[in-house]
Amino acid sequence: MAHTVNIVNAFVDEGKGGNPAGVVLDADRLAPAEKLRIAQLVGLSETAFVSRSQVAGIKLEFFTPSRQIAHCGHATIATFAYLAQHGLVTGPETSKETIDGIRRIVLRGEAAFMEQLAPTYLDEAGFPPGVSGNRILASLGLTPARAAASPCVVGTGNRFVLVQVHEEAQLAALAPDRREIAALSDIFGAIGFYVFALTDGEFAASARMFGPAYGIEEEAATGMAAGPLACWLYDRAGLRRQDFLIRQGAYMDPPSPSRIAVELKLEDGRIAGLFAGGTAKVASTVTVM
Repeated sequence: MAHTVNIVNAFVDEGKGGNPAGVVLDADRLAPAEKLRIAQLVGLSETAFVSRSQVAGIKLEFFTPSRQIAHCGHATIATFAYLAQHGLVTGPETSKETIDGIRRIVLRGEAAFMEQLAPTYLDEAGFPPGVSGNRILASLGLTPARAAASPCVVGTGNRFVLVQVHEEAQLAALAPDRREIAALSDIFGAIGFYVFALTDGEFAASARMFGPAYGIEEEAATGMAAGPLACWLYDRAGLRRQDFLIRQGAYMDPPSPSRIAVELKLEDGRIAGLFAGGTAKVASTVTVM
């Protein structure tokens, strides 16, 4: 059977760059094994499958080329932007049903924002035996002197290992050992490593994301990682504001710069949740058998 896959670039910056995701509509009758096979044929970091839901606006399932994951930021933004552009959803608010529960979606013109949970933190003192901050740094080709803070595992729905370096130029010089990153990610139950540097100007930080445990060598925009990073910036780096812009993808080969907006929901000065989002652009439509 032929399957139509819409390729949508999410988190584009002024219509350019962004992270491509596959979007498959009317996926109600597709078995999980078939969804995985389609994701493998598409070959992107994630493909989203849209089905009917009895409890939310739509049911949304995400597959990398190697497995299913609970949430995917850029594929969520890609899906809802596509649906909105084709009149299949209307704003200002809807929702998605996932294998990890229901999440709110807010639509603002051409931009879509997805809900994430309040952050959880795991610092080095709580790492499993045999895992240290230095081992994490070494997997990226970094020494302790080249890190600006101790690695921290942060989750707002998906978990990521956050690693801060001193300056943005260091992001270009990373030497990731993807086999080791995959092993460490599996230990933490994390999607991957989010390596970042604070920046001046409109962006709070610039980042790279490596997720080889899920078949993601590197991707241009990761909304589910930008959320944890914004929380870390607020709680740990002392950037006491609610709105953050994160840049990602500028140091990929080839570069694909992305713009991810994060809005923290604060209650008595504490993060109670957040929305991460941006705009998306349809790139192409392909057919896989």
